[in-house]
Amino acid sequence: MEKRWRQKTFKSQANENQFFGDLNVPPTVGYLLLGRGIDTFEKARRFFRPAISELHDPFLMKDMDKAVDRLTNAIHLGEKILVYGDYDVDGTTAVTLVFSFLKKMGVTCDYYIPDRYNEGYGFSKASVEWAHSNGFGLIITLDCGIKDGEKVDLARELGIDVIICDHHNPGILPDAFAVLDPKRLDCPYPFKGLSGCGVGFKFLQGFCIQQGIDQEELFQYLDLVVISIGADIVPISDENRILAHFGLKALNAGKRPGIAAMLEQAGFKKNELTISDVVFLLAPRINAAGRIFSGRQAVELLLSVSLSDARKLSPALEDNNNTRKSLDREITQEALHAVSVDDFYRDSFSTVVYSEGWHKGVLGIVASRLVETYYKPTVVLVNHEGKLSGSARSIEGIDLFETLGECSDLLIQFGGHAMAAGLSLKPEHFLAFRQRFDKVVKDRLGGIYPVHYIDYDIELHLNEIDARFYTLLRQFAPFGPENMRPVFMIKGVQNARFSRPVGETGSHLKLHIVQKKNLDIQMDGIGFDLGHWYEAITSGAEVDLLCTVEENEWNNKVSLQLNVKDIRLSDKN
Repeated sequence: MEKRWRQKTFKSQANENQFFGDLNVPPTVGYLLLGRGIDTFEKARRFFRPAISELHDPFLMKDMDKAVDRLTNAIHLGEKILVYGDYDVDGTTAVTLVFSFLKKMGVTCDYYIPDRYNEGYGFSKASVEWAHSNGFGLIITLDCGIKDGEKVDLARELGIDVIICDHHNPGILPDAFAVLDPKRLDCPYPFKGLSGCGVGFKFLQGFCIQQGIDQEELFQYLDLVVISIGADIVPISDENRILAHFGLKALNAGKRPGIAAMLEQAGFKKNELTISDVVFLLAPRINAAGRIFSGRQAVELLLSVSLSDARKLSPALEDNNNTRKSLDREITQEALHAVSVDDFYRDSFSTVVYSEGWHKGVLGIVASRLVETYYKPTVVLVNHEGKLSGSARSIEGIDLFETLGECSDLLIQFGGHAMAAGLSLKPEHFLAFRQRFDKVVKDRLGGIYPVHYIDYDIELHLNEIDARFYTLLRQFAPFGPENMRPVFMIKGVQNARFSRPVGETGSHLKLHIVQKKNLDIQMDGIGFDLGHWYEAITSGAEVDLLCTVEENEWNNKVSLQLNVKDIRLSDKN
């Protein structure tokens, strides 16, 4: 699908010249700030200099006092506490955080990660029964539980209290002892974008405050929180920006043995981890444990107390990740073929596919690949033990949670966010669900096929890119939703010399360009999957670029380069 370029817009009442002068930044940087709603010196200070002291009071969250009191009481009574979490990155990091902290406090506790295939997503019946048979009096659920009222009821019937720490959209609240979820409608907590691990962190922060425990004891676990923030695609704004900022410091200051072994196994050579490394290096490997084998594998590695112990466990995660990548490629090709031969998809507004033999652990990834290809909300399912279950991914303007809600009578269960969700249904309802889902999407789009836009921040000239500009740009990090890495449009560039296709199949493009307006300034760039532009570029065509600015390290030399996202002929405006 052809992509269209769109400049981001914003409204600001600031006196721009005075604001830029007060900050002593060039206009391009100033406009990047205004586009993020930062229009005063004080807002800029808070943005560029996050302070751990500016975290919100955890007791602003509904039920926090009840949850902390129940935990305190359980500890005083010597009750066994079960820490329960989902099998993905958010869940496993949350379990590692809460379990590690409680163990260090001398609490009698254990942890439980459900099996993706035998128990499925969320708080499972099997876990409640296991907790009862093993004498647990309190269960803390992390990154799940908000949609599991029946299991909470079962736990209560068996004499077990449940504290839910979740961040998913709630429906009818479970009758748990306490429900911590900033998204519950009656919760006054000022920030709604916490990860599941973030909610667990706030719970422990409340416990520390009540018990007079130095919060530094808790802040050492912020490396786990930043991994969850990066992996779960939550907004990196407000409180998450503070947690991510200090989480990266913790991650780089003293890498926990499990992380160090994972990076060693992956061949990571850089001195400093960024949020991009969290998203593309750490998260897939942690996720692969739950996708291919068991989420417990990831928790065991993250809990390792020595590098030698971690090195024994890390190869299994690397093997699982390699298996995941192979399955991803294979199933994506099969799904693309299924779409290409089905007439339903010629005029559809969505993609809903299933197979008898696909691996359940990679369906979310495959759904994302199909969205990239067709730019339609996508559901990918597999028939597992008599029911279809799988994952959904969405596009701008379509809230998956709400859309699936309009199909709920055809579903066994569903849950998730606006952009990602999980669901299950009976096989005999597949065609009816596909039809209904497509109609709901069509209606929400007003019957108009969606346009795949690439948004950019501002136009940039090559002569503006220097060391000071990049130093300022780096301070915008960590990047993520609501604070994406700035994307620039650079107009009227031409090949200077040595632009060439690269990669095994020549699918990528190495650029060396000059801008017509600044012939004395030349710059390198890399365009992944843009190798098809090679002939046009080297024939002398004048083109516009959408790109980010980044550092490139090669042969121990560091230089600035453009990471090109898209290219168009300059006369196409």
